[in-house]
Amino acid sequence: MLIATAGALPSSSVAMLVERLVGAEGAVTVMSCLEVPREFLEELATETWQPFSDEPRTPAIEHAVAQYVEERGIRLVEPIIAALSAGGVDVRALYVEGTDPARAIVETAVEHEADIIVLGATRPIFDADAWESVSVRVMQQTKVPLLLIPGASRREGREDQPAQDGADA
Repeated sequence: MLIATAGALPSSSVAMLVERLVGAEGAVTVMSCLEVPREFLEELATETWQPFSDEPRTPAIEHAVAQYVEERGIRLVEPIIAALSAGGVDVRALYVEGTDPARAIVETAVEHEADIIVLGATRPIFDADAWESVSVRVMQQTKVPLLLIPGASRREGREDQPAQDGADA
């Protein structure tokens, strides 16, 4: 099973459902696709950015980008990873750099031979604006079964993180 998240999926609800679907023998990959902004690459080159980890920083931009993607990815997938791990599910995290999350999700599902893709939907599917959403684009591009779970919108916050007035979660 592949769970793709940008941080909007309700972790405890997803964990309960996934535990029932995969059973004791199943394995789950939780992924997030992150785009590294070009302005950020320029900032990396000036040595002003410091990673969260204590690992020594190498001057290679590729390594710095990989660290950036991993650090941000951890924040997005950790609530789901923790909830699934607590339920005894075999789970691993995957952080992908890319500019097209829908394509990254579809390609990752194929690469990992996922039986099903689980995504959050933060917009109504039948809203005119939703046709450009990642979840709808994945639905259009994949042949893998897809399960959409309503997620808290970025303005409402997530169930495991209280909403903050005036801030996107």
